[in-house]
Amino acid sequence: MFCAACTNVSCGSEFGGEPNRLRKLVPFLVFCLLLLLGFGGWLVWRRWRVLQRNSVRDARFPDTWRAMLSRNVRLYRKLPESLRHQLHGHIHAFLHSKSFYGCAGFEITDEVRLIVAAQACMLLLNRETDYFPGFTSILIYPDSYVARAVEHDGPIAGVTEDVRAGESWHRGPVVLSWQDVLRGARQTGNAFNVVIHEFAHKLDEENTDSAGVPLLEDPSLYQAWAEVFNGEYEAMRASRADSGVLDEYGADSPAEFFAVATETFFERPHALDREHGGLYRALMSYYKVDPRAWSD
Repeated sequence: MFCAACTNVSCGSEFGGEPNRLRKLVPFLVFCLLLLLGFGGWLVWRRWRVLQRNSVRDARFPDTWRAMLSRNVRLYRKLPESLRHQLHGHIHAFLHSKSFYGCAGFEITDEVRLIVAAQACMLLLNRETDYFPGFTSILIYPDSYVARAVEHDGPIAGVTEDVRAGESWHRGPVVLSWQDVLRGARQTGNAFNVVIHEFAHKLDEENTDSAGVPLLEDPSLYQAWAEVFNGEYEAMRASRADSGVLDEYGADSPAEFFAVATETFFERPHALDREHGGLYRALMSYYKVDPRAWSD
């Protein structure tokens, strides 16, 4: 009598616990399944994106585009053929991933898109790249434009107006003046290139924020980078003067110093190497090219 009743109760208690435990595991199992599906979907999307980008990059580069760049972009004429071929692929991928918008009545043409893309992609040669991620829009004004900014002095706020050749909004669009784009592309003997400057800011942004320290391929390189750039930047801040090759605008912030140094690296490599050899070598290590070796 005792054993039958006790066995029934015991069985109900023992086997009734398993469904309860399983029910508690269901949300966790569903979460794991969704996580696996999501990760698998991300891998598929990532693979599809790479294949699509490779297809775009391998497309034929029109002869008319070559001629257009030869006429308008001095750095393009200087490139050896191997780098020029690589640049063509980068231009295709860049144009596929970015959208251009004309401001103040400016008309976007193939020439506009091509000349901007060619100069921006000079920064990507010989390097693994995701083509300036985090933004898609490029705004073009016909000429230098006026930008308003609010400045605070304690409780007092004032509005200032600056005439600009370009700017890079953090995690936002790049804004350029077309006349300044052309001037930087065509002229020789100076370190002015608004496209290279603004897209250097975009490279800087890839490392969390714009602080003059882009993503480096090896974490062990950051200390050496900081020693070179901090020393050069502090020296410029102390003098607050044009160094003869680096524009004094670089003293405004570490981010501006990196952008100015990048302009000079591509536009006046021999002068930068002669006056700031350590800085030149750091940039050469990062950009994987040596513009001193290029000739017109």
